Amino acid sequence: MAEPNVFSDLTDDIVRLSSLSRDADQIQNDLFIKYDVKRGLRDLNGKGVLAGLTTISDVRANKIVNGEQVPIPGKLFYRGYNVEDLVAGFSADDRFGFEEITYLLLFDALPNQEELKKFRELLGFYRSLPTSFVRDIIMKAPSQDMMNTLARSVLTLYSYDDRADDTSLPNVLRQSLQLISLFPLLSIYGYQAYSHYHDGKSLYIHQPKAELSEAENILRILRPNSEFTPLEAKILDIALVLHMEHGGGNNSTFTTHVVTSSLTDTYSAIAAAIGSLKGPRHGGANIKVVHMFEELKAEVSDWEDEEEVAEYLRKLLNKEAFDHAGLIYGVGHAVYSTSDPRAVLFKSYVEKLSKEKGLDKEFALYSLVERLAPEVIGQERHIYKGVSINVDFYSGLVYKMLGIPDQLFTPLFAIARIVGWSAHRMEELANNGKIIRPAYKPIHEDMPYLELNKR
Repeated sequence: MAEPNVFSDLTDDIVRLSSLSRDADQIQNDLFIKYDVKRGLRDLNGKGVLAGLTTISDVRANKIVNGEQVPIPGKLFYRGYNVEDLVAGFSADDRFGFEEITYLLLFDALPNQEELKKFRELLGFYRSLPTSFVRDIIMKAPSQDMMNTLARSVLTLYSYDDRADDTSLPNVLRQSLQLISLFPLLSIYGYQAYSHYHDGKSLYIHQPKAELSEAENILRILRPNSEFTPLEAKILDIALVLHMEHGGGNNSTFTTHVVTSSLTDTYSAIAAAIGSLKGPRHGGANIKVVHMFEELKAEVSDWEDEEEVAEYLRKLLNKEAFDHAGLIYGVGHAVYSTSDPRAVLFKSYVEKLSKEKGLDKEFALYSLVERLAPEVIGQERHIYKGVSINVDFYSGLVYKMLGIPDQLFTPLFAIARIVGWSAHRMEELANNGKIIRPAYKPIHEDMPYLELNKR
């Protein structure tokens, strides 16, 4: 007599119970309109509900003309400074910008040479993990997802902090600077551990150098030979600066505000933000762009044939290609419609790197899709605003040209955005606001079948 398949029985039970849960939790779409609920904290036009005030950054995509909002080329400001001007400033002097802009976002001022020197030394001092942390924490039970590894490592650092629960501003600033400095190590060492134990790759752990910039250290500890070109480090530095901050309303930064408002510890707040960024709707788009282009290059025989490329884009929109989601990844943004300033800034540097790497043809294909995608979307979809490429469109290509593995694309986003998260956590604590607690309305009276099921 055959023994019962317990696993199969359990699976059947889970499927049955999940169906009950799904049916119980379904809410009719028209009820959100009836009660004027801003689903996803956005109105019917996609505009975010005003939920807070901030001095840290400003995302501009519209202006008022005759009482109506009119789309304009996107602008991004850090502490009142146009990001275009900031990038132009440190690029003209051929210096790295990550540390300088970190100082700006945290302290609302651009540092002078002496202040920047001391701040870089401070970040270099904190760029060191506790003794045996790599062996005891990162090397044990390595995860296939580096964002999971990063979150777990951040939560574990709580145990190494004698003042972990102290939410005074000096202590939170100290914790924030440590995490800003440590994120590259936690991410890259986690990737190397997984690659060693699961893929059989050689294990190498390079120590960072305090005198190097964030971008230089990332390339140094990631690559087996620790070598990189000045252009590679420069473009990675610009990528980090462009991803550091994007207003208080993006999902992971709003998560930071929500969790911080409960007065929990820094490690818990930042781990929550990491969990938000891990989601494919937020931080994983650049990976999707790269994978989408890999299929495009395989399916389109002539990369210069505009009609053949456009036809593939139509297949994407009609759910006939790639992941059948009906999306052209890297195109469109919740706020920007005319242009994403980060993508505009990034493109010229991407072109320089593509020339250094001998990938001019691939860059030309990206540029062609950038031009064709809005046209195809306009033909295939009814849209209430224009669409343009976003920063994810080119960032994945850059990371690929830099030899950065896919598994580290989203952690690189986190390595940059930890600066913005830290600034917003400090802002939330400095204002000593109320715990963030929106309202949800019970609607049993609008769904009589629920009551019927209970009789």
